[in-house]
Amino acid sequence: MEEKFDVIVVGAGPAGSTAAYLLAREGAAVLLLERGESPGCKNMFGGRMYSYALNRIFPNFWEEAPVERAVGREVLAFLAGDKSAAFTCQDESWLRPPYHSFTLLRAEFDAWLASQAEAAGAMLACSIRVDDVLKEDGRVTGVRAGDDEIYSDVVIIAEGANSLLTEKAGLKKGLVPRQVGVGVKQVIELSPEEIEKRFQLAPGAGEAWLLSGACTRGVPGGGFIYTNKSSISLGLVVNAAALEKSLLSPLELLEDFKAHPRIAPLVAGGRAAEYSAHLVPEAGINMLPQIVGDGVLVAGDAAGMVINLGYMVRGMDLAIASGEAAARAVLKAKEKRDFSRQGLAAYMDLLRETGVLPALEAYRQAPHFLENPRLYETYPQLLAELASDIFTVAEGKPPLHLADRMRQHWRRRGPGWLQVMGDVWKGGRSL
Repeated sequence: MEEKFDVIVVGAGPAGSTAAYLLAREGAAVLLLERGESPGCKNMFGGRMYSYALNRIFPNFWEEAPVERAVGREVLAFLAGDKSAAFTCQDESWLRPPYHSFTLLRAEFDAWLASQAEAAGAMLACSIRVDDVLKEDGRVTGVRAGDDEIYSDVVIIAEGANSLLTEKAGLKKGLVPRQVGVGVKQVIELSPEEIEKRFQLAPGAGEAWLLSGACTRGVPGGGFIYTNKSSISLGLVVNAAALEKSLLSPLELLEDFKAHPRIAPLVAGGRAAEYSAHLVPEAGINMLPQIVGDGVLVAGDAAGMVINLGYMVRGMDLAIASGEAAARAVLKAKEKRDFSRQGLAAYMDLLRETGVLPALEAYRQAPHFLENPRLYETYPQLLAELASDIFTVAEGKPPLHLADRMRQHWRRRGPGWLQVMGDVWKGGRSL
């Protein structure tokens, strides 16, 4: 089969479907290819999307998109043995339009977003594995899927973190384990009333947790919990290289995490409805491949456009914004009928305009800082034990002022002050 489209988009995730929608809306002939049986069915994702990028494209999208809960409360928790300490931030303005962020289930949300691209005129084809790109005189001219060769002026690669097409297009080398995390997640079903009771939420309001410490047994990484309408998304993301050295299995870590005294009551009695695992880009701009080539652009996770700061993880908003930038770059190139690297170069300017590149550049040092092992063992344990001591009344022991308690714990578990000050300085500069 030989067909010709203006644009072929590989991957019907947030980046791909956004690009396909915007291009089709402007009259371009777009083919949107998805490897899964349906958009989103193969995606493992923590469960939270910041709203600004999609709201720019679909104003008031929450009125029709299948979102779960608006997040009105953030929790940072540190686990150590049978102890834990947490910092909570609540902002009621996050629960009012335009809403700061939402929890999502990707199978439902991705299907909705792809349907918007279809409604705009894009052709969606699922269960299609793209094996290679087609080239002529060094320029990408389409894709090969099985025995089919499909041609286009531009190919937008948006197939996720382990993007083999980006390699085959000659835009990057293979993934390095330390650049990616292994993400594992369970969706645990509970009634809306039970979720709101356990998390002390108003009806319809949501909560997002990020956790560090015992949840990964000291392996660089962290845990997450997101409240959905009638389920909880719970999981871990751990650095792939560190996990390999630890000889621990992701499933083993996940079960330990669920059994921790701080977590177990939140999931007790729930039904595990879904389990998924996936690679997650973690190195940010440091793993950015060439994202513009002759006849080809790379967007979303395929370009490593994820930011992990430990206290915040951003991926979907950057994917959607990069899909928007890719579509606008192709439309500019289409006006001039120039699909060369130079003709598509506006993509870089548009990534800056939409805020993707400034965000990635601002946190360039974060991945290196988050490799610090003290962030996953020493500091969580110190914080949890100090908090426990502060609130413990012990019979027969003389009371200690807060400064004395801190010094006591620091002598027992803490690193040297110069090391701590160095970590604080680096963290402040990186995060």
